[in-house]
Amino acid sequence: MDSYMIRLSSPFTYNHKCYLFANQKLSRHFTSFNFRLQSRKNSTSDAKEFDESAFEAERLRLDAKARESMAYISKTMTETTAEAEADPKAWKWVIRKRIWDLMEAQNIAQNPRPVHHRIPNFVGASSAAKKLSELEAFVMANCVKVNPDSPQKQVRFLTLSDGKKLLTPQPRLRTGFFSILESSMLTPSTINEACTSVGVAKYGRPIGLDEKIKVDVIVIGSVAVDLKTGARLGKGEGFAELEYGMLRYMGAIDDSTPVVTSVHDCQIVDDIPVEKLLVHDVPVDIICTPTQVIFTNRTIPKPQGIYWDKLSQEKLGQIRILRELKSRIEQETGQKLPCGPSEKLPPTAQRRSRRS
Repeated sequence: MDSYMIRLSSPFTYNHKCYLFANQKLSRHFTSFNFRLQSRKNSTSDAKEFDESAFEAERLRLDAKARESMAYISKTMTETTAEAEADPKAWKWVIRKRIWDLMEAQNIAQNPRPVHHRIPNFVGASSAAKKLSELEAFVMANCVKVNPDSPQKQVRFLTLSDGKKLLTPQPRLRTGFFSILESSMLTPSTINEACTSVGVAKYGRPIGLDEKIKVDVIVIGSVAVDLKTGARLGKGEGFAELEYGMLRYMGAIDDSTPVVTSVHDCQIVDDIPVEKLLVHDVPVDIICTPTQVIFTNRTIPKPQGIYWDKLSQEKLGQIRILRELKSRIEQETGQKLPCGPSEKLPPTAQRRSRRS
């Protein structure tokens, strides 16, 4: 349940120009407001208005369920010796737990808490985001893909406020695929909301696998990252890798696309064993913290797509867009794609009433 990838057919080519927005004022990006959403709400179609409360309630419920599932796996991997020795990813949970425990013990985590089984929202996340926004790759970028987690909210805000396209996935890819947001879709009063999961669903334009898009920078969250090698650990669900693999399939990125992460300094480690990484693990090129910017000496190869032979039927069953992609490739090639080994999923989690 850690990460999975696919090696796929040749991507299309897409020419684009990069624009420098660094010296333009925020107000300039909102002179042409797109009334697409308002028109949708005012139309006479039978489409229902976006229900923010229902969306957020369902998001919180599924988040709680996913964290309970990860907690079960983490306990199994760190406390059950026999199973841990048999699982090639068990060592990752040891490092994750060490970082999560440290951040809680030193009170350098922000809400949502506890940070266990999350991409931790760290103290100083906005400072790290500012350093990230000053990177030449970010300044020159036209489109930036940013993960939907809390510590990268300011990165999403700076992407939009600088006039760039923001590409962000629906959380855990469970309600769809990616959405694109642009400043022309927003007003100064809605840009902050657009940086949240609810705002992405409310204001974003959903895209499909056929979207012709060029992503210039990828920003991903991390639990731990190695400053020497660029090796990275996420929270253990593998969605950053799945998202990366699908973008490779779409031709939106390649090996030269920089992968950047923003973390607290305490999340930088030097003990991620490169030889134990799997073929689908995504390394990072640049690390931004509240105090420094690190260009890693990355030699770890980046994944070339999604590796179907690593993806279990159970995981595939959870993500509709992956099933759609698999079916499409099989129809195009006339060949059945391989399937990964069966995965023992955690027990069904009970719904929690508290918000977290």
